[in-house]
Amino acid sequence: PLFHVHGLILGVVGALRHGSPLHHTVRPTPDSYAAAAGSLYFGVPTVWSRVCADESSARALGSARLLVSGSAPLPVPVFERLRALTGSAPIERYGMSETIITLSTRVDGERRPGWVGLPIDGVRSRIRDASGGDVPHDGETLGNLEITGATLFDGYLRNPEKTAESMTADGWFRTGDIAVVDETGFHRIVGRESIDMIKSGGYRIGAGEVEAALLDHPDVGEAAVVGVPDDDLGQRIVAFVVGEGNDARTLSDFVARTLSIHKRPREIHFVDTLPRNAMGKVQKKILVEEHQAGR
Repeated sequence: PLFHVHGLILGVVGALRHGSPLHHTVRPTPDSYAAAAGSLYFGVPTVWSRVCADESSARALGSARLLVSGSAPLPVPVFERLRALTGSAPIERYGMSETIITLSTRVDGERRPGWVGLPIDGVRSRIRDASGGDVPHDGETLGNLEITGATLFDGYLRNPEKTAESMTADGWFRTGDIAVVDETGFHRIVGRESIDMIKSGGYRIGAGEVEAALLDHPDVGEAAVVGVPDDDLGQRIVAFVVGEGNDARTLSDFVARTLSIHKRPREIHFVDTLPRNAMGKVQKKILVEEHQAGR
């Protein structure tokens, strides 16, 4: 969508600034992507998933110089399928309207499925625990992602209170996202602190890691994981799955073997579609509301 940083600043302004011809497909269908004959493609994960489902259209993108995915995490199976069909591993990167792009894999560097890479030039990142302490860069420990650098906004228009809430005392922006960083500095975004950090049975569990485990199962096409109130656990892990199978016990056991038993979904609901916004992001608040309403 052109009202979003991904589409407007990178897709449009970025191309025009470099004097590149620009083709907007209007509806981002596999056929329209294939017909565009572009050298660089931007898409959100939902688009790339649909492109991969149309093998002839996906193979038509094999001549492109670069495939870029953003706005939401690209599922690892889609990453691998896209690479297999086009011969090119997609670039993933991370940003917000407040920060523009801050983290990215590189054209001439490693492109690791499920990870968004390193800070770009002029940007620094850090992850902090709930008490404000540094989180180890071990690729596993979750922390709150904070950003500072040249791309950072000045503040929210006519809203100094929100601006103050979003900034740390030493001038770093609180993104509200949960991330892990490995020993090489590579970042993986786990999800939003407000909806994707699940506290269950004394454990802090990222919804994204449970979703990634579910997507590794061949019967699962899409997955969304949320935490719902639970009298015993604090929060209970609930998964919503789009796919071919309907055996909740099998999928729950699969996650327990892939991750650990306390990260398995306690409930799995099989649905035809997941609610998404215009950028292709799953609207998890709707899933939580419908679950609490018993729908």
